[in-house]
Amino acid sequence: MAGLLGIEELTRAEVEAILHRARYFQPLQSQAFKKLDTLRGKMIVNLFFEASTRTRTSFEIAAKRLGADAVSITASGSSVSKGESLVDTLNTLAAMRPDAIVMRHSASGAPHFLARHLAIPIVNAGDGTHEHPTQALLDALTILDHRPALEGLRVAIIGDIAHSRVARSNVHLLSKFGVDIVLCGPATLLPPELTQIAPGVTLATDIREAIREADVIMMLRVQLERMHDPPLSAGEYFQFYGLRLEHMALAKPDAIVMHPGPINRGRELSSEVADFQRSVILNQVENGVAVRMAVLERIVGEHANGFAAH
Repeated sequence: MAGLLGIEELTRAEVEAILHRARYFQPLQSQAFKKLDTLRGKMIVNLFFEASTRTRTSFEIAAKRLGADAVSITASGSSVSKGESLVDTLNTLAAMRPDAIVMRHSASGAPHFLARHLAIPIVNAGDGTHEHPTQALLDALTILDHRPALEGLRVAIIGDIAHSRVARSNVHLLSKFGVDIVLCGPATLLPPELTQIAPGVTLATDIREAIREADVIMMLRVQLERMHDPPLSAGEYFQFYGLRLEHMALAKPDAIVMHPGPINRGRELSSEVADFQRSVILNQVENGVAVRMAVLERIVGEHANGFAAH
């Protein structure tokens, strides 16, 4: 892997290899000494043009636990705020010889554009409404913590599908394993083209229909910053698409609830559901470090340390 730009271009075997390696790193979280020397002497630059807490911090921790040096740059603290172009900023960073650049940008395709101009591996930490590959990987890892396999599952992804790079990456990943995926939300926020990714993807506008017999309920944040005219008020949205305890009776008895964060209680889900015993939202955050360690090791340390994809 020269980088990680999206889930779409990965094979099922590559996804499985990353998840397998991430499982190796999971126990490290609870150990007293968490630092390895796998990427000692390597430098990872985190370049975030959009606000982020979980993803940026998770990549920083992942790099440091592998022994690499991590430098984080936000758009407001870079020369971009002075009018410098994206290419000039990246060329400047490239001249400093980092071993990988982790990048989040509001423009869909921005990491792909830079990957064509730079020889340095680029890791996509979220590009516009396109993809968020490491989120889908950590979501898959979290599901596998509670299920023996992805095959045969019914996963309901509910909310602002149209603006969700998380939804797209999850559809690409889960469809590689034949998962039955139902995308649910207001009709104006349901892009029909997503059903073309795989035959197992369907659309629904009724949350009860979507949740019925689901193994996994994945809620999404309403991305008001990307909407000119939200289709529903906060109260209306919660009434029709907010997940409440009463809904859980429709899903499988052991169904788990997920959310990529940040969660908006009282809009996307109730506090009772967020704190529910089958909510795995904090598990997702924890798994983010293990997955990003696996990705960085695979991209930066593969040749130097002999880590094979299989």
